[in-house]
Amino acid sequence: MRRRAFLLTIPALAVAHATGCTDPSSHANAVYLLVDTSGTYAEEVGKAQLIVNYLLGSLQPGDSLAVARVRSRSFSEKDIIAKATFDQRPSQANAQKRHFRDQMEAFTATARGSANTDITGGLLQGALFLNETGAGKKTILIFSDMQEELDRATIRDFPIDLKDIRVVAVNVVKLKTDNIDPRRYLGRLEAWQKRVESAGAREWRVINDLEHLDSLLKS
Repeated sequence: MRRRAFLLTIPALAVAHATGCTDPSSHANAVYLLVDTSGTYAEEVGKAQLIVNYLLGSLQPGDSLAVARVRSRSFSEKDIIAKATFDQRPSQANAQKRHFRDQMEAFTATARGSANTDITGGLLQGALFLNETGAGKKTILIFSDMQEELDRATIRDFPIDLKDIRVVAVNVVKLKTDNIDPRRYLGRLEAWQKRVESAGAREWRVINDLEHLDSLLKS
């Protein structure tokens, strides 16, 4: 009888393994939004609320979201404005999203411009956050003109690791110098694409039309 009972459990275990033993985190989304607060781009910060509102409406229970500012030096947890992994309980997840939205609104209302722009440091901090979530789909959104300007003491000219992370540049406005010579704008985007892809990123994309935010989470 014991042998028969043991044999009967084998198909049940096989079915359980095939249907119910997958890691839920492999289907989760984790998004890290970098918001540039340097120079004249600080005037664009209010538009970042549109992106956050879209993400809060799209991300599901178990998904994670963080927003961090880009300023003179951005490789710091102190630059994270808000972060959350949304609860499986709808009521709790909704409360988290309302609190997240309030934090973002407070930030956009009081954001001050910085002298320099450390995009690389923000990418490094974002990659650490995303990898810690264990999510299967990881995305860094960069709300910036993508013009990195570092002070002489800040060191960022080394290889970075963005393995398996999508990187999406959003609202990449054109600078006055870009209007004079469009090659500056195109060259800036091309240089970032090469750097991101050489860092192992799964994808590089640019989205400038904020009416097409539905493509932010598409893999």
